[in-house]
Amino acid sequence: MNVNDLIDEKFSGVISIVQGSKNIFQGGYGFADKANEIPNRMDTKFGTASAGKVFVATAILNLIEQKIINFDTTIGEVLKFDLKEIDSGITISQLLNHTSGIPDYFDESVMNNYEELWINIPNYRIRKSSDLIPLFIDKPMMYPKGERFQYNNTGYVVLGLVIEEITGKPFDVYLQETIFDTCRMTDTGYFELDRLPAKCAFSYIFDYKRNEYRTNIFSIDAKGSGAGGAFTTAHDIEKFWTALVNGELINKESLEKMFSPQIAEGYYGFGVWLLNGKIPSFQGCDPGVNFITSYDLGKQLIVTILSNVDYDVELLHNKINTLLVSNKSNI
Repeated sequence: MNVNDLIDEKFSGVISIVQGSKNIFQGGYGFADKANEIPNRMDTKFGTASAGKVFVATAILNLIEQKIINFDTTIGEVLKFDLKEIDSGITISQLLNHTSGIPDYFDESVMNNYEELWINIPNYRIRKSSDLIPLFIDKPMMYPKGERFQYNNTGYVVLGLVIEEITGKPFDVYLQETIFDTCRMTDTGYFELDRLPAKCAFSYIFDYKRNEYRTNIFSIDAKGSGAGGAFTTAHDIEKFWTALVNGELINKESLEKMFSPQIAEGYYGFGVWLLNGKIPSFQGCDPGVNFITSYDLGKQLIVTILSNVDYDVELLHNKINTLLVSNKSNI
């Protein structure tokens, strides 16, 4: 058995497996543009949804290293707009590890469909992080700050706003200058859906009533925010992992905190999930967007899957890792 045996005809996207400096496996499947039958290739840019939280976390940790802010800095000390019922004492650390209790504009524990957000506010108006403020600012706290872990998209939107307030730059411009340029991630950025650059895959949702695919252009934010929405390639993700662990973005102490459990349950650090409590991973899911990447530091193994359809990439990722562990055949 090899990787191709694990993939069915519904998968559309790219898979890349790298160990050290060696490419173990690379493959493109399906179409970046279904209507024109343009295939997905290794240099195709894909949306990554919530995966962008790791870039925001990295930037925040770097600002902490510079002593511009610290883990105990509160949002009330930084943000200038009226927080209303939101606790102004929420800390940077609590935003990073999803224990803030801040009202979530997309609460994944009660909402199943991201498209529900745009019933009252058109998605084409969401082109910067502050455009999302009306979706959460009038809601009460979900629970007292620090009480428990609950994955929270608003928390990272607010971290993006913190970056903007501190640096005086749009968060995506700051990430471009301090992370993407540093890592030479030339195919990564926060692009507007109606102004996508070349070699970007359209993201597709299957319409069961009409038995055909449609794009997600009316289903997600027109441009990403601190909560996610970056476009990237498999190779750029590998560049990011390499620069991150080599100390080009944050120092060793910050990296250890990032890759260590920051909640009692042990499966989340700062901006990364910890598979089996130890393997850092970041992932994202939106309508028509599915992404996962992991870096097994002990094995120097990076597994990255990007998909432009609704597909269980986590299950595929697990199957690939099981295959790699079995090591019974050529990959």
